[in-house]
Amino acid sequence: MISRAYHATLFALYQLCIVTGILVMPVAIAARQAGVTLPVHRLITNVENAYESAQTTE
Repeated sequence: MISRAYHATLFALYQLCIVTGILVMPVAIAARQAGVTLPVHRLITNVENAYESAQTTE
């Protein structure tokens, strides 16, 4: 039961990170033009890796 809750939480977090990345995209584009890179891709990659590793442990 805890495993199902853990998977559901990771899936929701992954989806939330993707939506956040899409919403922050205009800010990221403006920041890149100013010479600053926002690390949103690292956040999404880390959550994706955690979600995929949880899927393989079933």
